[in-house]
Amino acid sequence: MMKYVFILVLLVVAATGGLFGLNVAYRWLHNMFDTPRVMPSERALIMPPGSLPRTGGELYYGKQERDAAAARKNPVAATPASVKQGAELYVVYCTPCHGVSAKGDGLVTTKFVPPPDLTNPDLQKQRSDGYWESVLSVGGAIMPAYSEALSPHERWSLVNYLRTLVGK
Repeated sequence: MMKYVFILVLLVVAATGGLFGLNVAYRWLHNMFDTPRVMPSERALIMPPGSLPRTGGELYYGKQERDAAAARKNPVAATPASVKQGAELYVVYCTPCHGVSAKGDGLVTTKFVPPPDLTNPDLQKQRSDGYWESVLSVGGAIMPAYSEALSPHERWSLVNYLRTLVGK
């Protein structure tokens, strides 16, 4: 009789272990690798429910349209108030990747490709204000798009602040 109870207990333990194993296998096979891939600037994604999107402004999607965006002039004057607003926005949106010093040494860079050094004078000369605003709007290779999180005025103020970082 004890032999049958022992075999029954072994079967229950094996069945339970098998169910746990199937759960692990199912989760392994249905993880994030099976989700659709979206390339940068392919399409604008809607912010999740509960976030506070900002309306207004334009989005530039394709890479060929970046040249048109780069030719745009900054409509927000680089006043001390605008630069201060840009500095506050930089702390919130940019420091995780670009770092407090803007040299591309943020906390996130240990897991991703380091972003460019925003204090580099050569980089600042190569890029127009329109280019920076366009990257803020639709994102870059790894950088997320902030068109729905930041209003056009806030994005241009952030560009004004980026211009003050040269050589720091």
